[in-house]
Amino acid sequence: MLRSMMQVYVKGSVEAVNLYQKAFDAEILGLYPDDNGGYAHSELKAYGQVLAVSELKESLVIGNTMQFCFHFGEGGEQYVRKAYEVLRDGAEIHFPIGPCDYSSCMFSLIDKFGVYWCLFV
Repeated sequence: MLRSMMQVYVKGSVEAVNLYQKAFDAEILGLYPDDNGGYAHSELKAYGQVLAVSELKESLVIGNTMQFCFHFGEGGEQYVRKAYEVLRDGAEIHFPIGPCDYSSCMFSLIDKFGVYWCLFV
């Protein structure tokens, strides 16, 4: 296998790419515009992982059956906190940033694009 990636389809892919780039200090690997001002495909490198973002087409079904998790381990608290500060705007917070049974610092939310995230140390 060459690589794996997380792929999300959202309404407002340009705004989402900008938000995720800021939240995860991500490097843009590629931007491929569609004919409607969004991205047919884009790729960001976030903490060594590839996050692909594409504009949602009407034929796809919207749903939160998956959650994207970043596990940083001890010492990664600053990454969790920064991402929370950026992603929480307009989000549905499921677990606000703080300790839980398995982590001293974590959060869980559905961002304003409908993407379900969990980041923890």
